[in-house]
This record gives sequence, structure tokens and C-alpha cells, in this order.
Amino acid sequence: MSRICQLTGKKVMVGNNVSHSKRRTKRRFYPNLFKKRFYVADEDQWITLRVSASGIRNINKLGIRGAIALAKKQGTWNEA
Repeated sequence: MSRICQLTGKKVMVGNNVSHSKRRTKRRFYPNLFKKRFYVADEDQWITLRVSASGIRNINKLGIRGAIALAKKQGTWNEA
């Protein structure tokens, strides 16, 4: 399973570790992902999503239906 948020589309970024002597080596920045279940009341079922912390905050703010609608509008939602 890839490390991508299903709502926001956040994914792994690449950068450098920089030592005290300024020597650079490659590293990866991972999104803060959680596997979380949400209850969809109008469909009367639970859905499991892999979402980032900011995705969970969006769900708290907009509700699960609103967050999914926003993700579909932005093109980051895929029903797998």
C-alpha cells in the first residue's frame, strides 16, 4: 500500500539530510498517515480510509460527506 492520503493526496517527499559539515545525503519525508474508520450515516456503513492528520481535521470540520466531496472535486479521491 502506498503512502498517500486518500483525502488530501499528500505523499512522500524527497529531500536531504544536512550534517554539521554541510554534507548532503538523500532522505524521505513521510506524511503523517493513519488508518481510520469513519461512519457514514446516510449509507449506514463504516468506511476505512488511510488519511493524514490534516485529512482528519478536514473531516472534523466538514464532515465525512463534505470531505469526500471536496476530495472528488480536487481529484484526489479514488474508490478502491
